[in-house]
Amino acid sequence: MFKYWYRRILIMVTVFAAVVGGSYCLIEQQRIGVRQEVSGEPSSDTMVIPGGMPVGIYLETDGVMILGTERIQSVDGMQYNPAEHLVKSGDYIVGINGRQIDTKAQLVEAVSQLKEDEVVLNVKRNGEEIYIRFKAVKCGVDEYKLGIWVRDNTQGLGTVTFLNADSEFGALGHGIHDIDTNELLNISDGTLYITSIRDIQKGESGSPGGMEGIIIYNNYNVLGTITKNTDVGIFGTVDRIDALFSEQKPMETAKKEEVEDGPAVIRCAVSGEIREYDIEITGVDYYTNEINKGLTIEVTDEELLKETGGIVQGMSGSPIIQNGKLIGAVTHVFVNDPKKGYGIFIENMLEMCENEK
Repeated sequence: MFKYWYRRILIMVTVFAAVVGGSYCLIEQQRIGVRQEVSGEPSSDTMVIPGGMPVGIYLETDGVMILGTERIQSVDGMQYNPAEHLVKSGDYIVGINGRQIDTKAQLVEAVSQLKEDEVVLNVKRNGEEIYIRFKAVKCGVDEYKLGIWVRDNTQGLGTVTFLNADSEFGALGHGIHDIDTNELLNISDGTLYITSIRDIQKGESGSPGGMEGIIIYNNYNVLGTITKNTDVGIFGTVDRIDALFSEQKPMETAKKEEVEDGPAVIRCAVSGEIREYDIEITGVDYYTNEINKGLTIEVTDEELLKETGGIVQGMSGSPIIQNGKLIGAVTHVFVNDPKKGYGIFIENMLEMCENEK
């Protein structure tokens, strides 16, 4: 009897190991296959897989971002603004009274446990940590408030630009800024999600329009991780390559000097599938002061104009292709003329990937 059960357990363990091991090998083989496909050409350092597909984006800030301050009514009936002129919009709270703070929930909990009005905030400002001491407002028995508006995450929709041989992606072509402070968000981490386009608001003069997507924030829809939010885009790693890239044909990238005025195409999925649409590059500025505005473009494709009116929010990151090479990505739209917009050189986005190694 013992030998019978022993054999059954041994068989179950062997099958489990084969399944898990087989899955791991399949994932690794997929990564190796993409790496070989991208790197198999003589100019391997300039080959990437172009994107064009929409993705859901979720970012968590590095600390709790301060949006502003407000007046609070005290138990004495007076109103006070205790943090006014001490904290600034765009500061990040990373500690309070010696306690580390990573999320808004942790900050709320720490404030709820205050037993006195003395508060010392540990704040990150312009990359430096400073300490700010002030008195919280007493609002009731053992109840204190700081009078500070905060945020610790943001979410949205954008377009993937490329995937390189190391399964690293670049997207958007510009950074994600806080909607209230317009500050570039300092992130601790982020997640890339599957999304599908539900509706498109056409762009008109004075209103750029936008893509509306459905994003379900669960583990099943996770595509990868976001590690950097920079002025030239967001970057990270794709774990589920096949789920994001239905086509994995590599393309050579162009240096700035190869880009010229004239016809080009952009890749995007406004119709539900990735397609190429005609545009015209109307300006090339190699020395622009705004790194994600090196290209000036105009949509000429009648089908895309009919569908979207031109460039809409959510198309940021759409690859720009000229002469068979990936040259850049769409970044901005002209508010007063949605047919026109800006783009970034792909060289600038690739440099960010290289700098992270």
